[in-house]
Amino acid sequence: MNLISHLLQRQLKLSPPVTRDLVVQRDLRVPMPDGVELLADRWAPRGGGEGLPTALLRCPYGRGLIALSMARPLAERGYQVLIQSTRGGFGSGGSLDPMRQEREDGLATLDWVVRQPWFGDSMVLVGLSYLGYVQWAVADQLPPQVKAMIPQVTESALTLEFLRENGTSLETPFGWGVLVAGQERRWALLRQPVQAKKTGRALFTLPLNRADVAAIGHRSDYIQDILAHDAADPRWAGIDHRHRVAEVSVPVSSIGGWYDIFLPGQLRDFQILQQAGRPARLTIGPWTHTSGDGTAITEAVEFGLAHARGEQPPERAPVRLFVTGEEAWRDFAAWPPAGYPERRLHLWPGGALSGEPAGASAPDEYRYDPADPTPAVGGVRMVRDSGRVDNTALEARADVLTYTTAVLDEDVEVVGEVSAEIWFRSSLPHADVFVRLCDVDPGGRSTNVCDGLTGLTGADETTRADVRLWPTAHRFKRGHRIRVQVSSGAFPRYARNPGTGEPRATATTMRAADQTVHHGPAHPSAIILPVRQPG
Repeated sequence: MNLISHLLQRQLKLSPPVTRDLVVQRDLRVPMPDGVELLADRWAPRGGGEGLPTALLRCPYGRGLIALSMARPLAERGYQVLIQSTRGGFGSGGSLDPMRQEREDGLATLDWVVRQPWFGDSMVLVGLSYLGYVQWAVADQLPPQVKAMIPQVTESALTLEFLRENGTSLETPFGWGVLVAGQERRWALLRQPVQAKKTGRALFTLPLNRADVAAIGHRSDYIQDILAHDAADPRWAGIDHRHRVAEVSVPVSSIGGWYDIFLPGQLRDFQILQQAGRPARLTIGPWTHTSGDGTAITEAVEFGLAHARGEQPPERAPVRLFVTGEEAWRDFAAWPPAGYPERRLHLWPGGALSGEPAGASAPDEYRYDPADPTPAVGGVRMVRDSGRVDNTALEARADVLTYTTAVLDEDVEVVGEVSAEIWFRSSLPHADVFVRLCDVDPGGRSTNVCDGLTGLTGADETTRADVRLWPTAHRFKRGHRIRVQVSSGAFPRYARNPGTGEPRATATTMRAADQTVHHGPAHPSAIILPVRQPG
């Protein structure tokens, strides 16, 4: 038994393989219309591989680790697998220009695959993150041989969520730029711990547009772009494939995580498929971007292979969600599910949180200093301590306000989109508002459920900050309490707000601000939760 296959089967709880005797054809040359050639490896059973359904993975991270984690398990379970290195990396020709060339290269690759002598009559598009994004790039122009798509922790407008004008993500897009800049260096994997520390220090650089040099020793076009151009900038024209989603012609099984960086966009894509009447299903687990339990492999076998063979996959509900707190999988008919009307929990003086609006009361205050920024703790990140974590130390900081309900006398189940309306004022015209929903257990441990940030201009006047939090499915159990945090940052997940109004890429001055959160009849700050109706 191959050791890697054995470990994968145990860790990911995979179905038993059909065969372990595989053959690999390496460095197949796939021509693009502009004359560039992209390299690909074909994995297949040694006997009888030709004609099997083909799983196509197009990857910017090389063909080594992805082969062990995806290609081998799929080739052992009924597929032949083609892994292609995208343009500009790992032997493929051309220059890396992230996301901009994936439609043209993807369409050319599909055309090449269906003309190969080893190809049968069906193909399934598979992959996570960037490997899922490239599926959406071609989704409206698939050849008839493509029978299904299985995009995981991804969306059709990759990167743009990070670049909102009113909420600039920093850690994830910057870290990705560092990754792709150095991934082909010798011993790149062994260097990662040292590089991670170097990158973390670089994120404190002022101005930020010099941070790439601090992290990797030279300028990165991608990092410069994400620092200088927000989502609406023409620089990003051509990478947004949202308009293609409704035109997809094959069944789609979309897999995501409650703490994944791309979850809002992934749920948007699924809703578009629902509204267009396309055959689609959704699975959301308790995962971050880099965790999972093998669901993608299982879906590729049970869902993808069934469609590739002209069969129906095992029947299940369109939406399957892992409800945290309950720690159980549940099935629903749609996203967001029916039967979860909005309920407001209002911020009160003294740190209380209640279903009733607060009476007249003095506002709460805290001071935010970007030179000592409120840290990102757990949540939607791509670091070791991401996901669900203890928030005790964070909530002890003077720059974090908390509002907590009384002990719950019955379970409260929240499933759907979460938002907050925070009446806010700053001593400076430019400020951010970060809101986090937490579950406090009987022992007092506060665990993050979901969160979000929005940036304000004109914040020196009392204004309502509308904050969109990450969607969730969570049950607050009887005996627990619901808590809301309010602060002005989560660094380095989000870039520090310098308070000066300078572009964050070029700002060199950091100004501390006195922040005020209002509650009361005229300013009813609240979190808005989709709560299950009784009965």
